[in-house]
Amino acid sequence: MQYFQKLSLLCLVIFSFGYNFSSYANEPKEIFWEDLIPKGHVQIDTQDQASHEGTEQNWVQPDLDAPIVKELNGQSVSLPGFVVPLEGDSEMITEFLLVPYFGACIHVPPPPPNQIVHVTIKGGVPIESLYDAIVVTGVISTETWSGDIAQVGYKMTAVGVAPFEL
Repeated sequence: MQYFQKLSLLCLVIFSFGYNFSSYANEPKEIFWEDLIPKGHVQIDTQDQASHEGTEQNWVQPDLDAPIVKELNGQSVSLPGFVVPLEGDSEMITEFLLVPYFGACIHVPPPPPNQIVHVTIKGGVPIESLYDAIVVTGVISTETWSGDIAQVGYKMTAVGVAPFEL
């Protein structure tokens, strides 16, 4: 009898540890825009150079060969940023670009491809204001995407979107 009690207790402890460990393993990794740039790569700062005026050259996307961080491929992550809508209606968007600063790709030239994430979310998500930062959670891939607005270095299948809070 005592043997079965000890065995049951041991199984319960192992099960609890395994359950808790797996829940931590599935937590998304919080990343930021600098994490999308490989260590050692000197990135051009386009946000400060962006201008609403000037020649057509001002509107060309810079550094189209900007390298990506291959180790991020397939990881569950959370990344804050701003929305550039691509698909959806006035209620819900199902496809958008996530960019590091407001106005990128709309009011100013797009940043390098490794600073843009193409996001799709099944069923869509309401976005109240394009002026507000959000946090997108999902699985990121190092698959490229190209559209009329910009060339993109990452894609994400989102599972959630929330307002960004400091």
